[in-house]
Amino acid sequence: MSVIFTSTPRSTDINERASAQGRCAAVSIAFSSLFAPALAATAIPEAELAPINVRSERKGAYQVDRSASDKFTAPLLDTPKTVTVIKHELIDERGATSLTEVLRTTPGITLGAGEGGTPIGDRPFVRGYDASTDLMIDGLRDIGRFSHEAFNIEQIEIVKGPGSAYTGRGSTGGSINMVSKAPKAENFYTGSITLGTDQTRRLTTDANWLLGDDTALRLNLMAHDADVAGRDAAKVSRWGVAPSLTLGLHSGIEVTLSYYGLRTDDIPDQGLPFDTINRTGLPVQVDRKNFYGLSSRDYRRNAADIGTLDVSHQMGDGSKLRNVTRYGKTSNEYVYSRPTLQDDPKKRNYGMVTRRGLGNKLENSSLINQTELTGKLRTAGLEHSYAAGVELSRERTYNSRFIISNDAPVADLYHPDFGQAFTGTIDRSAPAGLTKHDNRAVYMFDTIALTPQWDLNGGLRYDRYEVSSSAGKRGSWGFWNYQAGIVFKPQPNASIYASYGTSSNPSGEAEGQIGGADGVAGGGLRDVAPESNRSIEVGSKWNVLDEQLMLTAAVFRTEKVNGRAVDPTSGLVELIGNSRVDGVELGAAGNLTPAWTLFGGYTWLRPILRADGAGGNSGKQLKYVAPRSFSAWTTYKPSTQLTVGAGASYMSERFVTDDNTRRLPSYWRYDAMASYKVSKHLDFRLNIQNLSNATIFDGSHVGVFANIAPGRSVLLTANFKY
Repeated sequence: MSVIFTSTPRSTDINERASAQGRCAAVSIAFSSLFAPALAATAIPEAELAPINVRSERKGAYQVDRSASDKFTAPLLDTPKTVTVIKHELIDERGATSLTEVLRTTPGITLGAGEGGTPIGDRPFVRGYDASTDLMIDGLRDIGRFSHEAFNIEQIEIVKGPGSAYTGRGSTGGSINMVSKAPKAENFYTGSITLGTDQTRRLTTDANWLLGDDTALRLNLMAHDADVAGRDAAKVSRWGVAPSLTLGLHSGIEVTLSYYGLRTDDIPDQGLPFDTINRTGLPVQVDRKNFYGLSSRDYRRNAADIGTLDVSHQMGDGSKLRNVTRYGKTSNEYVYSRPTLQDDPKKRNYGMVTRRGLGNKLENSSLINQTELTGKLRTAGLEHSYAAGVELSRERTYNSRFIISNDAPVADLYHPDFGQAFTGTIDRSAPAGLTKHDNRAVYMFDTIALTPQWDLNGGLRYDRYEVSSSAGKRGSWGFWNYQAGIVFKPQPNASIYASYGTSSNPSGEAEGQIGGADGVAGGGLRDVAPESNRSIEVGSKWNVLDEQLMLTAAVFRTEKVNGRAVDPTSGLVELIGNSRVDGVELGAAGNLTPAWTLFGGYTWLRPILRADGAGGNSGKQLKYVAPRSFSAWTTYKPSTQLTVGAGASYMSERFVTDDNTRRLPSYWRYDAMASYKVSKHLDFRLNIQNLSNATIFDGSHVGVFANIAPGRSVLLTANFKY
C-alpha cells in the first residue's frame, strides 16, 4: 500500500499482458497464519515476461480520466456534469475508514441522522437534497440504509445534479457510487495495521493472485474496533470480507463472481439534546463527552451479504455486451436513547434529560439484473459513443418496531450516568411491515462528436415503477427522464459546457424506511404522481500544469417543481410544493508540482423552500443544507521517503427544522498526516484527525438531537506491500 501520491503513470491500449512471476508472501504474524494455506495452494511458477506495448500518459495524483460506469460515454473532462471522484489512495491517506468519514470532508455534502423509523445509517445530502436512497455499489442501487465501510472501495464517484437518466428514481441533488476493488492481472499482497488513541485497532489486507494466464482472485479483509474519540461510552466494532474471482481476464468473455460481507456491533450515539429551556435554537452547552444513552441497553448491529455475477463479452467490432446480476440482503437493528431536555418547569424532572428508548429492525433484500451494450459507431459522418441497457429490480423491505417498557431513568444534564442498569424489557415480537418495490427500465446514452471541438451528450431513461405495502397501499407509475449537454473544447485539455437534466421522486420510494417526523415530503407512499426535478448547469473543466491538475467550476440551479405538500384548503397531500437550490461549485485535483499534490473544493448554495403548502414555511432555508462549505487536502514530498500532508474543512451554519428555529453551528476542522517509506515493502503513516479537537455537530434529525463528530484522534499505521 503506497502512501506516495505524486504523478503516477497511467497506461492504456495494452495488447499483451505480462504473466506473473513469484508469489505473494505473508508480511505479518496476524496475516501470515490466515493466508499461508491459500498461498501454498496458489503458488505461481516463474515465467518470462511477455512483451508489452504501452501508450503511456502521466496524470496527477487524485486525477481520474473516466467514470467506472459505462453510462458515462465520454471522459470526465468532456462530460457536461460535475462528477467528483475520490480515489482509494486519498481515502487511505486521510485515514478515513467509512463512507461517512469520506463525505464529512467533501464540500457540497452535508449529513443528516436517523431516528426511530428513519434508519440510523449513512444519510448524505447532495446539493441540498437527501441522497440516502441514492447510494450505488458498482452502479447498482443499494437500498441497505446502513453504515458503509471503506475497506473494499476502489473509488467513490459523486455525481452532482438530478440524474434519474443514470440511476432511475431519486437523485434529486445527485447520487453516490461506491466502486469496488476488482481482480487484477498481477500478484500483490498488501496489509495495514493501525493503532491509535481511543483504543483504536484496525487490520486490513488486500491480496491478489494471478491463477494461470486469465484467472485472478482478489481478497480484501478488515477488522476494526475503536471507541469514538471525544465521547463517553460510544464505540464501533466491525469486520468485513470481500473475495472476488475473475475468469477470462481481459479476454473475449470475462466472468467475475464477487461477495461482500460486513458485520457491525456498535453502541450508537445520538449526541446532545437541543437547549429548549433557553430557546437558543442550538444544542446544549455541556461537556462534549456527555453521553445520554445507556450502555447496558443501547446497541446497533448491521449485517450485509451481497453477491454479484458480472459477465461481459467483448465483440469483434469493439462493442461490449455486459450482464450483471446481484442479490443482496442487509439488516440494521438498533436500540438507542433519544436525549430530550425536559423544559416544562411544572414537571418534576425539569432541567433533566429524558432518555426515551427507541428500537427498530430493518431488513432489505434486492435482486437486480442489468444488461448493457456499449461501443462506438459512425453514422452520417458522425462518431457516436453509446451505451444502451435494460434494468430489472425487485426490492423488499421489512420494518419492525420494538416496544420498550420502563424507560431509562432521567439523566443529569451535566453529569449523565450512562452505566445505569436497564430494568425494563424490549419486546421484538411485533410483526414486520412489508414494502415491495418492483422496477423495469430501459435507457440509452450517446456522445456525438459533431466536430473536433464540439460534442453533444444525451441520455434518456424510462422507468415503470410499482410499490405496495402490507398496509394495503399501492402505486404504479411510468416516468421518463433525460439529460442533455453541449460541450465545447477550446483546446484538447479543456472543456466548456452547458447541460440540463431531470429526475423523478415517485411516491413510496422510501416507504418502510422513514419515520413520522420526515413528513409528507419524506418519500412515504401517497396517492400522488411522482415529483419532478430539473437542473441547469454551466461549467468548465481544465487540465492544467502539463495536465497534472484538473480545475473545475460550475454554476447551477436545481429545482423541485412539484413537491409533495399538504393543501391548506383540502388538507390532502398534493403536488403543490416547490424548492430551489442555486449554487456555485469549484474543484481541484492533481499535482501543483511533481512533489506537491492538492485535492479540494468550495461550494456556495442558496437553498430555498419556495412553497410549502399548509406548512407555513415558504421562503425559509431548506433544512440540513450548509450554504457554504470548503475542503482542501494537500501533501508535499520533500524527499523520496518522507511525505507530509494537511487538510482543512469548513461548514457553515445549517438549519435542521423546516421553520428554521433550530440550527447547527458552523465549524472548521483541521487534519494532518506524515508518512515515511522505510523500504519498498514497508512504510509508516501518522494521522491526526480533528487536530484542534473542535466540537463538530455534523447531523440532526429534524432538530430532536444533534449528532457529534469524533474529537481529536491520533492514528499510526504500518503498511506492508509485496
